[in-house]
Amino acid sequence: QVQLAESGGGSVQAGDSLRLSCVASGHTYKTQVTEWFRQAPGKEREVVAGIYWTSGVTFYADSVKGRFTISRILGKNTVYLQMDSLKPEDTAVYYCTADEKDWGQGIQVTVSS
Repeated sequence: QVQLAESGGGSVQAGDSLRLSCVASGHTYKTQVTEWFRQAPGKEREVVAGIYWTSGVTFYADSVKGRFTISRILGKNTVYLQMDSLKPEDTAVYYCTADEKDWGQGIQVTVSS
């Protein structure tokens, strides 16, 4: 099992930036891919971005391409989500997940216009 702890959320204005962090502990050596999901009020949880630990290959939802960047630090079991040019529609609770099996508690991101 992998434990995940998110940090870095908050309330910002449209156009601002935030960086979310996800620190993993436990059986991290088994993790193949770490993803960020988000869930806005009244909507289903959706994938935002992901990164494969071994190759570093990344993928993004169309809605965030060019604005969000996911990266990892291998030695620190840490994944970052750099979010630039934030929009009100990015407002959601953001979750970090390891292989979509283990999930963090989630962290609120609020973007006001």
